[in-house]
Amino acid sequence: MKIIKELNMKKILSLFWEQSYSPYFNAKGIAVGVFSGCFPFFGLQTLMGLFIARVIKGNLLLAALGTWVSNPFTYIPLYLLNFRVGSIFFKNNSADFFNKQLIVKDLWNHGWFFTSRLLLGSCLVGIFMGSLIGSLTFYLYKSRSKENINQLYSKK
Repeated sequence: MKIIKELNMKKILSLFWEQSYSPYFNAKGIAVGVFSGCFPFFGLQTLMGLFIARVIKGNLLLAALGTWVSNPFTYIPLYLLNFRVGSIFFKNNSADFFNKQLIVKDLWNHGWFFTSRLLLGSCLVGIFMGSLIGSLTFYLYKSRSKENINQLYSKK
């Protein structure tokens, strides 16, 4: 219980910055984590991120941290965005789906309609966000490592 009390944002950020691996290795980990976090597989996002990071040889800790892009505060906007993006690639309009009064029977009848669009949108948004965050992470770690090298040489 003491560990949970001492866990705060500063310590989480220090976990992020104290990764002493290559910028590319760290960027792969966080990108895979963000990609996995965009999917609506509650409870499996972290496992998915860890598995993919292991396969592509990325940072496992940063992959787990990257899945936190999906949390109770972002579920509804993220999955609504994913559904809308996925609907762009299908002929039917998603607005008609949301304009109807939804009841449980309709959800079962329209399950594939909803699921296909959500999963396609999750994949596309995940690729975009993962690439963006991964690139940003790469450049942050790259510039940080250059600063460390410059400081090392300036001390001599």
